[in-house]
Amino acid sequence: MKTTGANSASGRPHPAVLTDFDDTAAVQNVAEMLLNEFGGPGWQDVRQRFRDGQINLKEYQEITFRDIKADRATMQSYVKEHASLRPYFKELLGFCRANGFPMAVVSQGLDFYIQALLERAGAGHVPVYAVDTSFENGQIAYHYNHTDPGQESQGNSKGFVVRSFQERGCHVFFAGDGFSDLEAARVADVTFAHRTLAQLCDDHKIPYRAFSDFQGMLLSVRDYAQTGQESGSNLGYEETTA
Repeated sequence: MKTTGANSASGRPHPAVLTDFDDTAAVQNVAEMLLNEFGGPGWQDVRQRFRDGQINLKEYQEITFRDIKADRATMQSYVKEHASLRPYFKELLGFCRANGFPMAVVSQGLDFYIQALLERAGAGHVPVYAVDTSFENGQIAYHYNHTDPGQESQGNSKGFVVRSFQERGCHVFFAGDGFSDLEAARVADVTFAHRTLAQLCDDHKIPYRAFSDFQGMLLSVRDYAQTGQESGSNLGYEETTA
């Protein structure tokens, strides 16, 4: 989807930065880190069922966290002690805040562990579009508030969130690493991809830029804000088309 509208002083749509969380904004897969520490027996078998396409991500997550052996506060403390944000995340956030550009985390993970790491890094104000949770009688309840109409059974949609920013007149930069990021990569104005998402973009002929940390994204957003162009060749990565 192309950006509609224009609302910057230059007459261009202003940039918005959206990033996946596990293995992207966070160096670690925080969900799996928690399951390794607190998960019930057999959670890795459920993960394999997901990888084999037998269940979707929503089902995998709900099944594995159903048997978690920790409360919210315990898991948040563990995340704050053991997880970390990827380099240049805070620099990119600072640039966006200084210029009034939106930046948000878009994840199919769970809000409480995402918020824990952001808070520890002094970025607790960053909006999070994730699975909203509540803890009731020792169980986690899941709330999916960012879904495509008619597709609620599939859980949150990153493509839906990307399109919502574009409909507000934003030029969306998106970063991700996995299967759940493909729908966002299809519609984002600029995609930064690594790991599985990079291979999927190659397979589906979706243009993307290589991602290892947020430095290249910061420079690309800065260049777009200043010139309306997303330069790439001078940043150590090149736009890739399969």
